[in-house]
Amino acid sequence: MNIQVELEGSGNKLTGFIRGEIDAHTAPVLREKLELHQNKDGLNAELDLSDVDYMDSTGLGVFVAFYKSVNAKGGHVKLKGLSSRLKRLFDITGLGDIMDIESVGKGGN
Repeated sequence: MNIQVELEGSGNKLTGFIRGEIDAHTAPVLREKLELHQNKDGLNAELDLSDVDYMDSTGLGVFVAFYKSVNAKGGHVKLKGLSSRLKRLFDITGLGDIMDIESVGKGGN
């Protein structure tokens, strides 16, 4: 199980590419890297999850915490490239209704 997190920040803009699996073992790596950026006022973050093969509830928790922190400081988080499997995970928990998520519709059920 592995994860690759590439984040690039410029001013109040953060672009990220996340690859691999997000679970109890890899989520702390993702959390640590996102926490470096989440306290900026008005942060506009766009995270590409198109190469995420698997995510469990630990991963959801990382994204919820990041979303809440950025939102509280007047920022915006967009998750893009989610497979239908990952999108369904957000929808089942009700997060798909409150978070800005762009699905690509691939990946099965």
